[in-house]
Amino acid sequence: MSKTLIIGGASGIGFAVASALAEHENELILAGRNNEKLEAARQLLNLKPADVRTLKLDVSNEAEVVALSSSLGDVDNIVFTAGSHAPGGFLSEMDLSAARLAFDTKFWGSIYTARHLSRNIRPRGTLTLTSGFVARRTLSGTIVKSTMNAAIESAAKVLAKELSPLRVNVVSPGLTDTEAYAGMDPVARENMLQMAAANLPVKAYGRAQDIAKGYLFLLDNPFVTGTVIDIEGGALIN
Repeated sequence: MSKTLIIGGASGIGFAVASALAEHENELILAGRNNEKLEAARQLLNLKPADVRTLKLDVSNEAEVVALSSSLGDVDNIVFTAGSHAPGGFLSEMDLSAARLAFDTKFWGSIYTARHLSRNIRPRGTLTLTSGFVARRTLSGTIVKSTMNAAIESAAKVLAKELSPLRVNVVSPGLTDTEAYAGMDPVARENMLQMAAANLPVKAYGRAQDIAKGYLFLLDNPFVTGTVIDIEGGALIN
């Protein structure tokens, strides 16, 4: 039995990780900003063998992360899947305040977690962060996503040394069908996903449960640290 904190665990990839871990008698703590989503996730997961509780956390607020460190107790794993709405488009036309907000959640949230919550992880436990394939795929109009995700991957390699013997790794997903696209017209969403699938070597788009398997591997394998796991259907070789 293990105890895992999943920041961003109420939806998307984070919920898929929680759902997989909940198949066993694990202790899960889901953290996020939206109490309604957290409660809905808890009720779904409580149908499984795991012991699940939730807590509200704005990970972009360092003071809240510090406070959590004092109340959390010991855990075996922390999984960080909290995302942000990073603006797209060319730098010359970008709203930089929106770019800062994206960094505040995903990048600085990851850093606050590593700085303040790593002390709650038991020896040889794990901290697993989340980046994205655009960290290493050069595309116009993605400067915020590219730099933010690349920064997370670089930070994780340094943290794997600084926080040793804790294991620090990153999962880098490709295009994945999650609630992040819930605001799209359903037909447009399906067309987008099918077009993306047609351009990938695997001829399929990602599902949250596909990506979750990468996190499970990193939690389970005691001989992996400082690593980025790419789960992107071959996007990086296109």
